[in-house]
Amino acid sequence: MDGRDTEIGSRLRRLREARGISLSALARSAGIGKATLSGLELGTRNPTLETLYAVAGALGVPLTALVLEPGAPPAEAVHVPGAAVTATLLEVFEEPTATFELLRMRVRPGVVQHSPPHAPGVTEHVTVYAGVLRAGPADVPLLAAPGEHISWQADVPHIYCAVGPDEVLATLLIRSPRQTQ
Repeated sequence: MDGRDTEIGSRLRRLREARGISLSALARSAGIGKATLSGLELGTRNPTLETLYAVAGALGVPLTALVLEPGAPPAEAVHVPGAAVTATLLEVFEEPTATFELLRMRVRPGVVQHSPPHAPGVTEHVTVYAGVLRAGPADVPLLAAPGEHISWQADVPHIYCAVGPDEVLATLLIRSPRQTQ
């Protein structure tokens, strides 16, 4: 157990309880096991990026709501690896109607990362600096080479994978509209 996992777990529990959602209902909505969700809340399970995105989507919050204490600088965000993607939070921008998360992203070759749907209305915007990236909706992914930009509605299952033998270096901007309660 890691203190950072406990921090994620306590934020997750606070968000779930504030919305009046049971552990079972959130697990079902996120498509994960109840035991997995309970372990995340207790800090006894190591979260994966894919699992946290599934939970954040089911709660209708951006990922930073789980990995960063409100008002804390981005450098204090808990690092959570994914199957193919390593992302570093650079900045969070808050506007009255949306939250923007800017991340530096590396995508390892030879692995496909499957990302669950985000909350309704979330969009992702990627600019590639090195390598070739296939990303976007799982059923119709897009391709981007160095200097190119792609974007998509991320409220559907989507993927990330490096095409060829080279690692992809890119920035990812995630726009999450504010959810009204």
